[in-house]
Amino acid sequence: MKKYLFFLTTVFFLLTAQASFSQKYKTAADTISLNKEYMQLSADIADLTEKLTIAQNKMPKYQEKAGDAVSDAQKAAIKSSEQSAKAIDGDVGDAKRANRKAKKALRDARDVENANDNVKDQEKKIAKLNDQISKKQEKLQKLEVMRMVIRSKGVM
Repeated sequence: MKKYLFFLTTVFFLLTAQASFSQKYKTAADTISLNKEYMQLSADIADLTEKLTIAQNKMPKYQEKAGDAVSDAQKAAIKSSEQSAKAIDGDVGDAKRANRKAKKALRDARDVENANDNVKDQEKKIAKLNDQISKKQEKLQKLEVMRMVIRSKGVM
């Protein structure tokens, strides 16, 4: 029982100490460092927001290219199918044309894959930028709380 009580008491004191020492900037002398970090975070957020805006503006272009690639691939597949049907009853020339159209359909299908990969990459980039911005904003809010604590200590 004594060990259990000692353990609980130690944990209690460690947790309360952690809360009081968790603040990085504590005194009025630290405000210069706090302000410097605050300004750096603000600049980082502005930079990330600019990158996010650019990425979001590029997204419709990637989606449009993907849509165009899909329609081109569908048209090429239909033409290839039609040419293959002609080649069944045709001569060697028809077979060669069918082969060329099949290769074109395959290239177009690969273009669709590439376009879809570009869209997914852009979506990942946007998500990553949003995540970075939210983390920086959380840090900024913590700095703002520290700033308010320092100001309230100066008033007392």
